[in-house]
Amino acid sequence: MRQVVATAGHVDHGKSTLVRALTGIEPDRLAEEHRRGLTIDLGFAWTTLPSGQEVSFVDVPGHERFLGNMLAGLGPAPLVCFVVAADSGWSAQSSDHRDALAALGIDQGLLVVTRSDLAPDRVGTVIAEARRELGGTGLADAPALSVSAVTGEGMPALREALDHLATTAREPSPRERVRLWIDRSFSVTGAGTVVTGTLGAGTITCEDSLELCGQERGGQAVVRGLQSHGGQVPTTGPVTRVAVNVRGLGADEIGRGDALLTPDAWETTTTVDVRRLTGAELTDAPSELQAHIGTAAVTARIRPFGPDHARLTLSRPLPLGVGDRLVLRGSGASSIQGGVQVLDVDPPLLERRGDGSRRGAALAAMPPAGDVAVEVARRRAVREGLLARFGIALPPQLPPTVRRRGDWLVDTAAESSWITQLRELVEADRRADALTAGLPRKAAVDALSLPDPALLDAVVAAAALEQVGGRVRDAAAAAGLGDAERAVVQLEERLRTMPFRAPEADDLTDLGLGPRELAAAARQGRLLRLPDDVILLPSAPALAMRELARLPQPFTASQARRALETTRRIVIPLLEHLDARGWTRRLDAGHREIVR
Repeated sequence: MRQVVATAGHVDHGKSTLVRALTGIEPDRLAEEHRRGLTIDLGFAWTTLPSGQEVSFVDVPGHERFLGNMLAGLGPAPLVCFVVAADSGWSAQSSDHRDALAALGIDQGLLVVTRSDLAPDRVGTVIAEARRELGGTGLADAPALSVSAVTGEGMPALREALDHLATTAREPSPRERVRLWIDRSFSVTGAGTVVTGTLGAGTITCEDSLELCGQERGGQAVVRGLQSHGGQVPTTGPVTRVAVNVRGLGADEIGRGDALLTPDAWETTTTVDVRRLTGAELTDAPSELQAHIGTAAVTARIRPFGPDHARLTLSRPLPLGVGDRLVLRGSGASSIQGGVQVLDVDPPLLERRGDGSRRGAALAAMPPAGDVAVEVARRRAVREGLLARFGIALPPQLPPTVRRRGDWLVDTAAESSWITQLRELVEADRRADALTAGLPRKAAVDALSLPDPALLDAVVAAAALEQVGGRVRDAAAAAGLGDAERAVVQLEERLRTMPFRAPEADDLTDLGLGPRELAAAARQGRLLRLPDDVILLPSAPALAMRELARLPQPFTASQARRALETTRRIVIPLLEHLDARGWTRRLDAGHREIVR
């Protein structure tokens, strides 16, 4: 098992020194950091705890000028060591880091008072002060320890506390979709592009194909190799610091703030509706902010719907899901504005007067994890896979207002409306033309404004209608042929008396039966239309078989004509019809036989 812990706290309170003492690894990577004695960018180290649990550390800068880098390190990490120096106490950036972890909702961690050797008599006071400052955050009741990384005092107890924290932390599912926020990108001779990040959920395996959501480009990237804690691994799951050797991307095409994703599993969006969780009311926010999630930091314009809800329009697409937390800070400001939670990654357009107020009321009623019934009702129908991309999980039992239609989830009120509309359309089509073959499918889909033509099948079935030949009709109401009904009845009576004496063209003209009328009668199963305008009753083939079975086998067309007391014009299409149905079989140019 592995875990990832980020540090947090004011500059020069000993975060890097603490990581160095715990791991034996120098987290400050840059020459400027060593020269200035100041952490500027993210540092990384790892160690094995007493139980055998492996833990990685992401060491973040504490100076106010590097707040963006701090958020990039803290954002993807599930655990935190909040560091306060005994000799300095709570300081300015301690509050900024507290506000950041509150905005991110981090609630698993330790309070560590460092440099206890420099002010042993102040440890209790500093812990009490830090407890007050952390009140209302997820670390309000975090275990508190005092240590000296120089003398080693308290370090064994800290290791034990870290071990307990790591082994009891919530375990993300290795089966979840991958979203690896990138914090570094570089090129290795002979290997190519390598990126690093904290894998918070899901599993990455060598030769996996991942999708890049990047500032410079998107596209596919193949995992060429994986490394964690300095060693090659074939696969890695959560929660892990991982280096990914990717094929198909240059090191200059991917960088901090980009993300590697499970293909087709995330919605990338530039517009989200959010709820305030911490910080100042959204109506007091500047019109332009910096929004931070994972390692990404993007410019965002805000449209408040009230003090607690707003719409953010991001400067570039990000892979976001319902429930994600974003940290907001004013552009150019070093302090945290507050934290918000994503409620909708596919919000509706706001075009009419009053839409903003109505949207604010709708967001106020939304649960933080999304509401399947609300999402389906808003769209009338939505594919289950799209809700999964949005980050909305389906409950074990669908709400009563939602029905499953294949891979679609349909709102019951919308389906009822479609059923009513379709019945009215089919009836109007029949009234307009008694000989209609039915309402064309495309006309039905367009009239109902269905999101997908495939949904028409479910609506037709629910409306107790039928589809024949790409047309929708009411089988019960289709009986009757309008003005042609009387003529068809006369023809039916004639053919019942002489079943194989098909009417001639002049007979049909006298009856007023043209191609449309005959086609309509055939669709209703009233007449059988054979090639060369041979019109019989649907019962004619069975009657013919009864007579043909009495003939010596095989038989000729001439013998069949005499047996049926008809003409060659009629018997040839009739015999070919019997052949096509498999009732008779043609042996040669002149002979057939009954298929037994």
